[in-house]
Amino acid sequence: MIKLSILDQRKLIESIHPFGLLSRTTLDNLMQKIDIAYYPKDTLLISKNLPSIAFYIIIKGSVTESKDDEIQNVYSHGDTFDADALIYGKCEGRFVVDEDLICYEIKKDDFLELMQNKKVQNYFLQDFVTRHQQLKNYDMQSDFSGFLMARVSDMFLHKACVVDPSESIFSALGKQEKLKAHVIIVKDANEYSIVTDTDLRKHVLLGGADVKDEISKIATKGLISIDYADFLFNALLIMTQNEIKRIVVMKNKEVFGVLEQLDLLSYFANHSHLVAVQIDKALNIDDLKILQADMKNIIITLRAKGVKVRYITKLISTLNIKVYKKVFDMCVDAELQKDCALIVMGSEGREEQTLKSDQDNALIIRNGVDVKLYEEPMMKLNSHLLELGFPKCPGNIMVSNEFWRRDESGYKKLIAGWTQSMSEADVQNLSIFLDSKCVAGDENLLSSLITHLHQHFHQRDDVLAHIAKAVLNFETPLSVFSGFVLEKEQQNRLDLKKGGLFALVHGIRTLCLEYEITQTNTIERIKELNNKGIIDKVFATELIESFDTLSAIRLKATLEAKSLDESNYINPQSLEKIQRDLLKDSFKIINKFKKFMSFHFHLNMVS
Repeated sequence: MIKLSILDQRKLIESIHPFGLLSRTTLDNLMQKIDIAYYPKDTLLISKNLPSIAFYIIIKGSVTESKDDEIQNVYSHGDTFDADALIYGKCEGRFVVDEDLICYEIKKDDFLELMQNKKVQNYFLQDFVTRHQQLKNYDMQSDFSGFLMARVSDMFLHKACVVDPSESIFSALGKQEKLKAHVIIVKDANEYSIVTDTDLRKHVLLGGADVKDEISKIATKGLISIDYADFLFNALLIMTQNEIKRIVVMKNKEVFGVLEQLDLLSYFANHSHLVAVQIDKALNIDDLKILQADMKNIIITLRAKGVKVRYITKLISTLNIKVYKKVFDMCVDAELQKDCALIVMGSEGREEQTLKSDQDNALIIRNGVDVKLYEEPMMKLNSHLLELGFPKCPGNIMVSNEFWRRDESGYKKLIAGWTQSMSEADVQNLSIFLDSKCVAGDENLLSSLITHLHQHFHQRDDVLAHIAKAVLNFETPLSVFSGFVLEKEQQNRLDLKKGGLFALVHGIRTLCLEYEITQTNTIERIKELNNKGIIDKVFATELIESFDTLSAIRLKATLEAKSLDESNYINPQSLEKIQRDLLKDSFKIINKFKKFMSFHFHLNMVS
């Protein structure tokens, strides 16, 4: 028999969301109304014909929820059920005690009275996505919660100097000086352009432009901007990606102000832009080596501050691309650079990599150019990447391998071969290539091949179904009895990549191949599938939330792993209860997605 002190009882109740949000007085009142109950194995607690009498909180044992003889959920220690049966007065499933049950009970009338509390009501009346997001936010509460939610509108913005295109350079400079602005923005109808110190130096001091000339003559088109309501972190990403010191802020499609890099960095203080600057200034590999520890520190800092993994990976991807470009410039002569494209594939190409994983890179060479000219530079490039901590690819998918160093026509033959063979290795190569992103050289070389690849699969439902079937290669690690399927040979851990991420990433990638969607990032792909009406908004949001959760837990595993091989494994018991709940919810969505893929591609008919 389990003996729990009043303090233990209270700790358990407080650990369950949303009861931890209750005031001390409300919680004290609730604790007086909670009973402890025992039910033997095989007891039917709730069904269509057996109304629910209480809200259950499991202390020991387990309960199985099934519908139409199919198991929907298994509840164990710390889990709760079934608020819906109490709130709506009906239940479509059956709740049966699977292992002798000891539980707390909040009687129906007491629970419905508790539902008058807005915090409790808001939680139990939410859909999956909203509830999932609230659990995440609750899990990430810390002293840095403001960092996560900070928007551009929260920052001090410098005044913008906006002038007409016909204004003289001299007059525009006068207005700029009066406003103490760092740039001049030229507005022509609904289009904007910008004049920076660089433009003035280039065109006026060195180019001989007269200060009486119209300001529009020296303005640079293609204004880089961000919306007033957007997140500050996105401003940091844009600045890092575009190597700019300030960004124009728009509100209702009009220029509202200017956000300066120094103000932004003082807020974030994670040194990411400083790392980007140091990469640009690096003169040799030794200079780049010094920065590798900084990259990991950025990840740790941002994670501790509650920043979503999708933003962390985009930032790290941006910095890694700068490293690739710098190494490329060190290894490849300028004359050769214009006739090739260095691409990264896999998680790097999807911008979903955090700490460095296996290299997946290749080189596309323009037709008519001697492929052998690139052999020595690519061997050197691969060697430098290894020095910088980018691990060797076990499958040898690297530019040092001549298989991944060929001209455009060579890749087109390769694509044709992949689609004809459909062997496991060829499907894998095809999948890797679909995630390609150009990091240096002429990106048009990659774009034309991706277009060719998508056209090759146009209305090829048979081949697409064969590719899609890989989503069923691995079982989702949800157990009928214990909640999770654990691998004994992996110290009772589960594989996040095989168990969830692979099916989602590969399935979304295959759908995008079918509908000729060229985005490579998984979340961007999901959004585009929603835009095209392939999946509805609710399902798309569920998939994004599940992907975020799995990625966040995987990042935790990666940071704690002693080696690259262990980075996909996590012991659910090492997680807080809320994180375990989030993981279970995410795996359920993965199973829902597998069913969608099976129906969409008729996978039951694919041999």
